[in-house]
Amino acid sequence: MGSFQAPTGTRSSALLETSCGYLLQELQMIWDEVGEDQLEREKVLLELEQECLEVYRRKVDRANISRARLHQELAESEAEFTHLLLSLDERSLPGRPEKMSGTLKQQLDSITPALRDMRLRKEERVNQFQAVQGQIQKISAEIAGQSEYDDSITNVIVNENDLSLKKLEEYQNELQRLHNEKNNRLQQVEKYIDAVHNLSATLGMESSMIITKVHPSLNELCGISKNISDGILAKLNSTVDSLQEEKQKRLEKLHHLGKALTNLWSLMDTPYGDRYLFSHIIDLLSVSSPEVSDPGSLTLDIIQQAEAEVKRLDQLKASKMKELFLKKQNELEEICNKSHMEIPSRSEMENILNLINSGEIDHADLLMSMDEQISRAMEEALSRKSIMEKVEKWMLARDEERWLEEYSMDENRYSVSRGAHRNLRRAERARVTVNKIPALVDSLIAKTKSWEEERKKIFLYDEVPLMAMLEEYNQFRQEREDEKQRQRDIKKVQGQVVVEQENFIASRPATSNRCLSNRSLNGGFGNATPLNRRLSQSIQHLGSNSINSATQGISYIKEGKKVQGKRIFPRPNFAQQKDETASVVSTFSGPLSP
Repeated sequence: MGSFQAPTGTRSSALLETSCGYLLQELQMIWDEVGEDQLEREKVLLELEQECLEVYRRKVDRANISRARLHQELAESEAEFTHLLLSLDERSLPGRPEKMSGTLKQQLDSITPALRDMRLRKEERVNQFQAVQGQIQKISAEIAGQSEYDDSITNVIVNENDLSLKKLEEYQNELQRLHNEKNNRLQQVEKYIDAVHNLSATLGMESSMIITKVHPSLNELCGISKNISDGILAKLNSTVDSLQEEKQKRLEKLHHLGKALTNLWSLMDTPYGDRYLFSHIIDLLSVSSPEVSDPGSLTLDIIQQAEAEVKRLDQLKASKMKELFLKKQNELEEICNKSHMEIPSRSEMENILNLINSGEIDHADLLMSMDEQISRAMEEALSRKSIMEKVEKWMLARDEERWLEEYSMDENRYSVSRGAHRNLRRAERARVTVNKIPALVDSLIAKTKSWEEERKKIFLYDEVPLMAMLEEYNQFRQEREDEKQRQRDIKKVQGQVVVEQENFIASRPATSNRCLSNRSLNGGFGNATPLNRRLSQSIQHLGSNSINSATQGISYIKEGKKVQGKRIFPRPNFAQQKDETASVVSTFSGPLSP
């Protein structure tokens, strides 16, 4: 057998031929010795030749298969290497031969180290992708609200066709974005939880129960990671909104109760000690909802205490409603009387009192109605203020005018008596005041007209139209001035008659004077005394009418009553006095005519 182990090439072939030849010689010798038939010998040689060919063929086939396998391995290695380069996005690899030469085994041996290195790089890159993608899936699951998540990397499917650094960077950027989103959501959750704690403390609620009701993971005592899904954020937002709405409702309720307490305290004259117990509620009247943050400031107990106090004061107010109504009625009448405005009818007020006694009227509405009436009365009184000040000045000027008329009728006003000089000085001041009356009245008329046009109503002074009073006063004043002119004319006529009488007597002879003296003195001159007497009576009557009319006018204004069919300033009977004067003059002048 050792003879069959030969080196390759020609040496191996020569050795093989030598070995085969020796064996054939040996076989020939055996056949010769045995005496084998020639045909049998050829047959055996042919079989040997065929068997050798089959052995060679098998060996060649095996060699071909081995060569094909090496070609395939080399091709697969090169393809794998190329695929790894593409998937890892590598342009080239140090140590890899650019051009391979030599036998197949040599080529395969030259690419194997580079392929091994690329496989290690792929494995490392895959691990990086798995780690990043695993974190992405985990954070995405947390954001999605999945309470249970298997963070094993075996669940991560990596796309091995694209393991480039660019793709890895994209995943890392996505992971960073998810980290930021997770942090933002955690901050939002903490913000909502803090808001729930603060609102619960203000409202007197248990915050842990409210938070646990949203999701157990939000309670730190559970020891699990917080759920930061969109649904939890929406629930937290809704919870905070509901707590803020409840806070706003309670604050508005306390505002309403605080205002009710303030009004009731003001009406009932509640002492400071009772008010101090609810001072914290009054302090909330000027505070908005975002400004209320003190723990326990909006609890249900505080609201219930305030409601109980309001209910107690309402019951107490009901028993004193009649007294309160009369108090406000007096306040309203005082405003109306002070401004000389129309006072509500007594019958209406009596009907309201009857309703209060029967309990058929809402006390709050009644007080609100009275407050509105008082407010309107105060507003109208304020609008009448400037006019009323001028009316008061006019009244005082009228008083001075009346006094001056009375003083002018006093015959002893210039006599030397006690206090005469004071009256003279007052008369001087009164004349200055009286001279200002026309301008004052004109100003009053202008202001009153403007007020009436603006308010679309008549300006009443003690239920009497002020414009009618002013116009009638102007008419009365004009008539009085006309009467004064008539008085001056009468005095002038009287002086002319006396002068004519004295001139006539002086021009008569002495005898005629004696004859005429008895007749004239008994007849014609006897009328002189009645003339003077009647003239003086007329003057006194005219003066007394002027004084009485002014006094009567002022009294009507102050009483606030306008009598039907009568004038505030009655006119004196000028026609009758004129006729009497004319008759006296004609009677006296008759006997003296030539």
